[in-house]
Amino acid sequence: MNYRTHIVSSLSEIGQASWDALVQAQDGATPFLSYAFLHALHESGSASPETGWQPQYIALYEGDALAAALPLYVKGHSYGEYVFDWAWAEAYQRHGLDYYPKLLSAIPFTPVSGPRLLARDARARAALVEVLKATQGASEVSSTHVLFPPEDQARQLEAAGFMLRSGVQFHWLNGGYASFEDFLATLEHKKRKNIRAERRKVREAGVSLRRVRGREAVDADWVLFNRCYRNTYRAHFSTPYLNLDFFRRIGAAMPDNILLVIAERAGQPVAASLVIHDETTLYGRYWGELEHVPCLHFEASYYQPLEFCIEQKIAVFEGGAQGEHKMARGFLPVKTWSAHWLAHPSFADAVQRFLEREAGGVDDYLDELNERTPFRGPAAR
Repeated sequence: MNYRTHIVSSLSEIGQASWDALVQAQDGATPFLSYAFLHALHESGSASPETGWQPQYIALYEGDALAAALPLYVKGHSYGEYVFDWAWAEAYQRHGLDYYPKLLSAIPFTPVSGPRLLARDARARAALVEVLKATQGASEVSSTHVLFPPEDQARQLEAAGFMLRSGVQFHWLNGGYASFEDFLATLEHKKRKNIRAERRKVREAGVSLRRVRGREAVDADWVLFNRCYRNTYRAHFSTPYLNLDFFRRIGAAMPDNILLVIAERAGQPVAASLVIHDETTLYGRYWGELEHVPCLHFEASYYQPLEFCIEQKIAVFEGGAQGEHKMARGFLPVKTWSAHWLAHPSFADAVQRFLEREAGGVDDYLDELNERTPFRGPAAR
């Protein structure tokens, strides 16, 4: 194939300049594919062998130039993925088989669609798929999973023997609104009334909000956000995936992609949210509170970022995983994809039948959602 294959355990082996140049050449690349974001996950220990995320990136070189690459991890569990395969793992266990380790191509803890088969041209992308197939075939893994690729890459993986799975997320589309009120005017009366009521409850609770751009954030802001984030995980009896070192690293390395929303009452912080954005898309990411204030989550995680999108003319706000409640706030359903390969023939056959049934249910669910648009008139503006 005229490519040299490297399996790397650290992005530093590829280098920031080479990695980012390849990423920036991809249609639909997101900030989460950047060297800054991924390296922060690894170096902070948030996504590391110690936490069950062992980097095993595939890199193809033509001469000295990076021609293709695939973010890839050896996983010892299924946490932090947002495409759930726990039932598959349980089925393996019931039959005395090991489901872990498995191979996973994804952005850790980040259910955002974007290219996974990174390549400078179609020939290099095809070679990358062949190397992935060879890698999984030569590894003692139960399966390989590629999460949230764009549909064209999902179809390419399907042609290579992967099974496809679909899901649903909710995205807000900027209709060229002049203001938040202009956006509200497009919603049904009840939805508009409820949003205004939610925002009013936050004001009446004496809470004010301020937006802090990444370049304006100081270390105290990151300490506060981390405190809010960890407190909310504890309240839900969960272990937080990310740590203060990670937040500090992305704050320093990618400030132009960051917006913090900090909520305060009587001069004291009570909650904070963090979103990531580029020029075209804003991604709802992380939230935490120190005390509960009714409707504050919606204000900090949805309405403030929506206002920011309108002001900055950002076209899309991706609301994150799941959440049918987002439709009442102007978000619309969007299909997502994942691709799966299982080494065991009998299990692969059973999963294929399950996915075929599930796909029909997802399509029916999408049809139902699209009949319940939150916007006035026959279609969204």
